Parts: sequence; C-alpha cells; structure tokens
Amino acid sequence: MNGENFTLCEKTVAASYIRQGSQARRGHEQLIRHLLEQGKCPEEGWSESTVELFLNELAVMDSNNFLGNCGVGEREGRVASSLVARRHYRLIHGIGRSGDIAAVQPKAAGSSLLNKLTNSVVLDILRLSGVRSVASCFVVPMATGMSLTLCFLTLRHRRPTARYIIWPRIDQKSCFKSMITAGFEPVVVENVLEGDELRTDLDTVERKIEELGAENILCVHSTTSCFAPRVPDRLEELATMCAKHEIPHIVNNAYGVQSSKCMHLIQQGARVGRIDAFVQSLDKNFMVPVGGAIIAGFDEFFVQEVSKMYPGRASASPSLDVLITLLTLGARGYKKYLSDRKEIYLFLAQELKALASAHGERLLHTPHNPISLAMSLDGLQASSDQAVTQLGSMLFTRQVSGARVIPLGKEQVVNGHTFRGFMSHAESYPCPYLNAASAIGITRDDVTLCVKRLDKCLKALRRDASAARNCCAVPEANQEVTEEEE
Repeated sequence: MNGENFTLCEKTVAASYIRQGSQARRGHEQLIRHLLEQGKCPEEGWSESTVELFLNELAVMDSNNFLGNCGVGEREGRVASSLVARRHYRLIHGIGRSGDIAAVQPKAAGSSLLNKLTNSVVLDILRLSGVRSVASCFVVPMATGMSLTLCFLTLRHRRPTARYIIWPRIDQKSCFKSMITAGFEPVVVENVLEGDELRTDLDTVERKIEELGAENILCVHSTTSCFAPRVPDRLEELATMCAKHEIPHIVNNAYGVQSSKCMHLIQQGARVGRIDAFVQSLDKNFMVPVGGAIIAGFDEFFVQEVSKMYPGRASASPSLDVLITLLTLGARGYKKYLSDRKEIYLFLAQELKALASAHGERLLHTPHNPISLAMSLDGLQASSDQAVTQLGSMLFTRQVSGARVIPLGKEQVVNGHTFRGFMSHAESYPCPYLNAASAIGITRDDVTLCVKRLDKCLKALRRDASAARNCCAVPEANQEVTEEEE
C-alpha cells in the first residue's frame, strides 16, 4: 500500500481510520528504512509482522514473482510445491552468480538485497561481539569444515608451492578433514599439559616452521572454541609468529562468537600479528538450523577472494534464517543471550563441582576455556572398566544430549592418521572425564535437570559395580571354608 492507494481507500472507509492504518504502516516502513540506511542489526527486535512484511517486499522484487513474467531459461525459480515456496518466503533464486557468491543477480534483486543486508548485519554483530576491527564477512551455505576448506583453497592460489598446514591438535574430525579435502598435509602439533589444561605447544610450532620452511607451509590453522580440558590456542603468540614468518593464519572459531573471551583473542591476535580469516558456525552461535557459516577477516580484498572461490550460486536459506533471527532478537536481545550464557556457565561450574565432590571426583581446573567444563571420572573408572563408556550410553538414553564421556586410550584413524587418546586432544590425558558446555540458549533448568540425571546415573553405576564385587567375593569365601574343612 502506497500513499496513493491509501487516499483511494478513504473513498470507502472513513479518512480518520485510514490515516490511522497508514500511520501504523509507516511504523513498519520506518524500521525497514533504518535497516536499509544503516545496514546494522536494529537495537530492538522487530515483530514477526514487520519481518514478514519486509520479506514479502523482497520477494516481489524477484522475477519468479513478477505478475507478467515469462521464463524460458533453465533456472527460472519454479517450485512445484506451494509448501516449499512458503517455507522460503518465495525467495527461490538463491544468492550469488556462477562466478561469485556475493554477486548481484539481475533477475533476483530481492534475493540479492537479502544477501547484502545479511552480510552487513552479521558484520555488525561480529563487531558488537568483540572483534571490532573486522573488515568484511559473508555468509556461506556450508558448515564450518567446508568453509575452512574454502579458505585453504583460496590460499593455494597465493602460495602454490605450499604443502603443509600446521595444526595444533583438536579432536574434531571436520577440522582435520577440512585440510585433507583441500589437498594439504596436516602437521599435527600435540598440546602440552599445564595443570589440567591442554595448551598450544608454541616451541613445537616454531620448530616445525623452521624444519619445513615457511614457503612450504600454507598456513597455521588454530582453534578458539573447544571442549575442555583443551583451551583456546594462544592466538596472540601464533599470530605474532605468523607475521614474523609471513605465513597465513586461519582461525576455526566454530562456536566462539558467543564467547567474549574467544572474540577478544581474535581481536588481539589481529592487532599484534596476523590473522587472515576466522570461520564460525551459524547454528552454534545464532540458534538457526545447521548448514551455514560466516567467513570473516581483516583484509576486505582477501575475504572477497574467498567468496569468489565458491563455485556457482548458493542456497539463500542460511542467510534468510540468520537475518530473520537477528531482526527478531535485535542487538539488545542477542546481547542478552550472551550475558545469560555467561551467568549459566558459572552456575554449571558450581553444580558440577558440587556433584563431583559428592562422588569423589573433581571439576578439572580449566579457567582459559570460557564455554566447556570437564569433570574427572577416576573413581568411576576404578570401579569398573566398562563404567565410563556405559555412563555415556545411560545419559543419552535419559535424554541428556551434548554431554561427552571421554574414556582413556581410545584410538581413531582419520584419513590415514592415527590419533591416540582420541577425543581427549592428547595422546595420554591423565584421567577419563565428562564434558558439559554452557552454550548460547542454555537455561538453568537444562543444567539442573542434567546434573540430577547425571547424579542418578553415577549412583546406579557405583551400586552395580559394588554388587558385582560382592558377587565375586562370595565364591572366594566359600572356597576358603572348603579348604579349612579339608
């Protein structure tokens, strides 16, 4: 409805009522105008009606929704199911063109605008979350692992003779496979144990650079967010090392946007040294469906280079999901989620510490990990060889998701490389343990219910172990009596 149509409406309905409706409409349009002018996440979240109005306005700008459109090409935004069309708000053309995921599509102005606005809003959120000097970013419809691969493939054109990627070990398969898929040889650097924490072995990284030669190294591939007792890599030191040797530096920041500490590490690393790009997941940081990531960096030209490396058009679903989410939450709403997560992290630590103490275990001391916690399972391991792995099964069947139980001595072969002590980020961590994380969206009720069910599982396992020992002890006692009688 434009001004002319509202005037025409006054012929049918009283002008005072129409003016009131027109003013209400202008309220929605003013919010949209601010978004278009500033390209930033609105401070206050929008209502669903404003979001839907905006998306419908974008959709009518795409050629597949033109009233008189006559399409004779191979890709005309045709959709057989009206349910599928409604699911995507009739934004069917996707984003980008065959040569660049960030390019504008002539016959999809609405989808192109969606893409540009999403990247701009997400960039604003990255700055609000702590990386204030980030220059550019874009949303890519691939999860974190494949997005890292895209970064490595882009670097190949800059360093065609490089074969190796130096990688401080983190036991997450997609990180490792992202390097293999790109055609490079990972140089695994084992972590060093400092107290309970597993930290970056800087001396070994330096030695590997000298041994292999800087010109043969594609990049250093570091990590921020991770499962305790591993902690974020020493990004400032690694960034300084990369700048010194003129080696690119790619950071896996999978679920680090929600952590001010992880974002601060990236900001500081870029300030004192070199970070070429950092990659983060959409679902883990923004509570949207799996399938998207953000590739960001401090050199706008390099970020554009990465976007041009993506072959073909791409799905707009991840961009649409994160834009809807951020417009609905607003900057204030998103920051509230970040603040709540920090508070619940302290609550989770307190509850796990009390539970560990009650069962003769302890909460591992990992102050440099701002998201994940770990509780030892030494006593449980002593009671039964199978008890540790059984605990993981029991928690899963009792609908406790996300908790990870890490036994000792597990081996895993990933693309021909054998990881000893797999899942513990070290060849021989001193004890088995259980992981729990305070991630964005978690509630106090989640923590309370998890700890309650974990307590019941631990009691049941110890009771079973005690009963098994008693059963074994009875025949031995009978044997002693028989021998005395003889």
